[in-house]
Amino acid sequence: MIKQDKNHRHTSLLKSLLLVCGLSMSSSLMAETISIELCREQALQHNKDRQQAALTTRQAEYTQRATHALFFPDFSLMGLGIYDTGKGNQLLDFTPVVGPALNGLGTWAASMGMQLPEMSIPNYELDYKFGFLFTGGVLMKQPVYMGGKIRAGYSMAKTAVAMARVNERLTDAQVIQQADEAYAQVVKAEQLVKVAQSYQRLLEELDRNVESAIRHGLKMQNDRTKVQVKINEVELNLRRAENGVRLAKMNLCHIIGRPLDESLQVDGIYPEVDDAQTLQGYDISARPELALLDYKTELATQELKVVRSELLPQVALLARYGYTKGLELNNRTLLDGWNFAGGVTVSIPLYHFGERANKVKAAQVKQQQAQLERENKAELMQLELAQAANKLDEARLEKQLAEKSLTQCEENMHLSKQQYDAGFETLSAYLESQAQWQQANETNVDASYRLYLASVAYLKAAGRLVE
Repeated sequence: MIKQDKNHRHTSLLKSLLLVCGLSMSSSLMAETISIELCREQALQHNKDRQQAALTTRQAEYTQRATHALFFPDFSLMGLGIYDTGKGNQLLDFTPVVGPALNGLGTWAASMGMQLPEMSIPNYELDYKFGFLFTGGVLMKQPVYMGGKIRAGYSMAKTAVAMARVNERLTDAQVIQQADEAYAQVVKAEQLVKVAQSYQRLLEELDRNVESAIRHGLKMQNDRTKVQVKINEVELNLRRAENGVRLAKMNLCHIIGRPLDESLQVDGIYPEVDDAQTLQGYDISARPELALLDYKTELATQELKVVRSELLPQVALLARYGYTKGLELNNRTLLDGWNFAGGVTVSIPLYHFGERANKVKAAQVKQQQAQLERENKAELMQLELAQAANKLDEARLEKQLAEKSLTQCEENMHLSKQQYDAGFETLSAYLESQAQWQQANETNVDASYRLYLASVAYLKAAGRLVE
């Protein structure tokens, strides 16, 4: 009976272990492994600044279409209704005009031996009344010459679209840099965990060896205390590294639009840094910031043309087809029917006490400011690129030295272990060599992290992070 209970307990324990292992394996399988390319793609899809930049581009495109429509005729429906109580009558007396003419005609007829019948033109009384007057129809206005305002405005709209698209590229570069930094932070944190775990295994193995030596009377208890102090330190460092991984992954999830508690894994591989990256000099022509400054200068030039157009004549064609009804004469409606009218409107500025001339001068100053800003910031961007190139070169050298130091520390630790095992070196010296190896490992991890971020910063400063 006792054996059966023991067997039952063993079977239950085995099932529990299998269940735990199964759960751990399923959770590890559920954790998605993502690459840096996928991080960039999802960050671009999720980023709100990127979405706002895309909407700005769409708005600029609609504005361009609206500006282009100004080249074509403008059609509108117009109507006007007026009620006027004005009325009256007018006596039309034709005697002062027609009488002398008839007398002259009679004299001419008498000289010719003819006699004309008597003729008289009666007076005519005209009653008029305004009443209700209505007119309505279709009005067309076609700009002919507006001093270049429409053409300059359309050029400004096209420039605004180009600026919006360049701003999208700039936003993409900023988002990609942010995603790369978050990805690299996760890789660095995981590598630090591995370094801490390796150091912990070394210390645990040393602790077992020291414990065995103490049992055989070869070591003192004080030696094991020194090892256990180091084990406690590395356990704390390991916990900090694991917390760093957790926070780094939460930050990466935030950037790529995932739930903060989602389980994910990174492939742990930095993209290869090209050793020839800095050989292309300090060319900033591909930077979107420089293109934005060029477009800003172009906008100031087009704005100057718009202001100057206010000093030039403006010509437009007008045409109207509509219906008019109103104005009674002797109880009959005078106007009642469809009609067409056309004409030309011309506006020539004469004098505005210097208002428009001063606007032109202000626009000229703004254009000069834009050009100076472009030159100044272009120099600053060249300086920024030079600094990024220097940092990349320093990070590359730092990585090489870190790898060299790690190799030297590994050799020193192995040699120290051999001497310690042979009794030619103290435990403190051996622990010191292990600590130096662990520090060299962390320095190498940090150097890899800095090298990749320096590479990303250089590509962004050169305008080559986003093609």
